[in-house]
Amino acid sequence: MIKAGIYIHIPFCKAKCIYCDFFSITERENSIERFTNAIIQEIKVCNVDVSTWEIDTIFFGGGSPSLLKGHQIEKIISALSKKYDLTNVIESSIEVNPGEIPLENLKLYKQFGINRLSIGVQSFQPDLLKVLTRNHNRKDIFEIYNNARSIGFENINLDLMHSIPGQTFELLEKDLNEIISLKPEHISAYSLTVEKGTELFKMVKEKIIEMHIDNDAKFYQNIKEKLTLNGYNFYEISNFSKPDLQCKHNLHYWDIEPYLGFGPSAHSFDNNYRWRNTKSIDMYMKNIELNKSVKCNIELLSNKHKVNETIGFGLRMSSGVDLNRLPKKYKKDLEKKLIMVEQKFKDCFKWRGSNVQLTSKGILFADEITVELIF
Repeated sequence: MIKAGIYIHIPFCKAKCIYCDFFSITERENSIERFTNAIIQEIKVCNVDVSTWEIDTIFFGGGSPSLLKGHQIEKIISALSKKYDLTNVIESSIEVNPGEIPLENLKLYKQFGINRLSIGVQSFQPDLLKVLTRNHNRKDIFEIYNNARSIGFENINLDLMHSIPGQTFELLEKDLNEIISLKPEHISAYSLTVEKGTELFKMVKEKIIEMHIDNDAKFYQNIKEKLTLNGYNFYEISNFSKPDLQCKHNLHYWDIEPYLGFGPSAHSFDNNYRWRNTKSIDMYMKNIELNKSVKCNIELLSNKHKVNETIGFGLRMSSGVDLNRLPKKYKKDLEKKLIMVEQKFKDCFKWRGSNVQLTSKGILFADEITVELIF
């Protein structure tokens, strides 16, 4: 049996953050019930053969999944359980934002079998939260975290952002001290990036906001060293966890295992084909109601494509790339490439048998190294 996951994309948000490039919409809460029914129908008519899959993770992402009412989340989980064997699910996650979810909803999530929360903290500093146009404040962060602990959530991720305009090393240190003091099981630490099409991109282009990327590598090094010293294992460039508490759902993506995505813009992969759903929520709901497909960008992955993903994802992971996983032709060619790239990027690689990993120095050049190695 092949390990696999299910992703549910909930696109609704109370407000669109200036840096967000995920598909999300605001001021459409009147569409949530219709949307919920569409998701359920999409699950019912899904014809992907999962007979050789062992589904062990579910992930509600967005957007802000917590904008759905408890009974709507329950209906979606019920539809999944009627369609698929969920007896092997060991991790069921939902993304939540501070200040947006009452204690009662957290209790309902736990009743429905959700056992992992991912909380969008981003920063504890009021001025930095304003820059990011986040709706919450410091008090909201502690309230949602303490509420979750009080009702028995034992697996919590906190998202932290760095390289924010106006952020200093002192402010980053404060954020790290605060997040560590809460003792979450998992911490995702992302660099603020300027994605085309976002409000942040427009503001940077118009010089309303200045991005200073010179300190990005130093910020990251500080984060990695501090979290490692405090018992968090680095296992993917932006992700750190207590022992054996990695995000199992994301590992499906990084290990190139299959997954089903439901909802507008959700991606799926069945080990041969990759596709995504239409991004328009109105088109998504309309097509579902007319019994039409919402799939688009269907792509058959070639061996070359799979090899490139194995290299690209593997180099982001602490586990590295096992060359024995590659077809013989690509393995030989990659070994030749590695000889040249190792000369160009000194002290950036370490070997364990057939497994190649990036060193702490190499991680800082991961994107450039990947470009050099892929076919």
